[in-house]
Amino acid sequence: MPPHDAMPAVRCAHVVKIYAAATGETQALRGVEAAFWPGTITAVMGPSGSGKSSLLSIVALRERATGGEIDLLGSPVSSLSTRAMARMRRRTLSWVSQSPVDSLFPHLTAREQLAQAVPGDVAQHDELLERLGLASRADARLGELSGGEQQRLALAAAAATRRPVLVADEPTAQLDDESTALVVDELRRAAADGACVIVSTHDDRLARAVDRVLALRHGVLSSERQEGGARLAAIDSTGRVALPPEAQAMFPDGRAELEVLDGTVVLRPPRGADDGGAP
Repeated sequence: MPPHDAMPAVRCAHVVKIYAAATGETQALRGVEAAFWPGTITAVMGPSGSGKSSLLSIVALRERATGGEIDLLGSPVSSLSTRAMARMRRRTLSWVSQSPVDSLFPHLTAREQLAQAVPGDVAQHDELLERLGLASRADARLGELSGGEQQRLALAAAAATRRPVLVADEPTAQLDDESTALVVDELRRAAADGACVIVSTHDDRLARAVDRVLALRHGVLSSERQEGGARLAAIDSTGRVALPPEAQAMFPDGRAELEVLDGTVVLRPPRGADDGGAP
């Protein structure tokens, strides 16, 4: 991981997202605080409804947060106009949608998709198609490709731009082991070239290959795991700690005894919690 004083490519501060619905409001994100650095791959994981896709859409400037701040390459973006945000998105971000057809043009061949993303560099495009197992499909149009081929092509089009931030929503969904390995290698290549790579996933194969994993639960960042390291609990700027489910089950009343001992913080169920609070 980069040093703590390195500037993150993306920083989220107190990010909130609320969706209005006929039955009321749904709070998808509840004050998420996170940072993402150049040269690393971060996976955002969590069950359905945890806020993964909402967070990625906001980070990729596909939609606005309801509250909080997003900094991109050191610049705040939350207050930008729609036009200015679109300009920044085109300059700095590559996006791979969970549905690859949303990222591609139906009338273009695979090779033409990459030329549309970055005109002129045919040799680079052919090499990229080769790395992702698509060389033999270079002249096939979108409708002639399988779902897995479309998914790999969407990543190829995003990687071809070599922009500072690459955001991919479930890039290995529905891929077999061989295709997943090709995608992982390409994400690693992008990070090695200095890109900040952010993915959402349910896929343990991808999660094992990244530099760190952020776990979301109920719209809150609950934990972080760095490659080869321990699982870290998330602490927000107000001092609130998000406990993993197995630890939270130890505190059914939502209260804990807290003690600081020699630089260690200890949480215990309150005394008397098992006997109705009797002395």
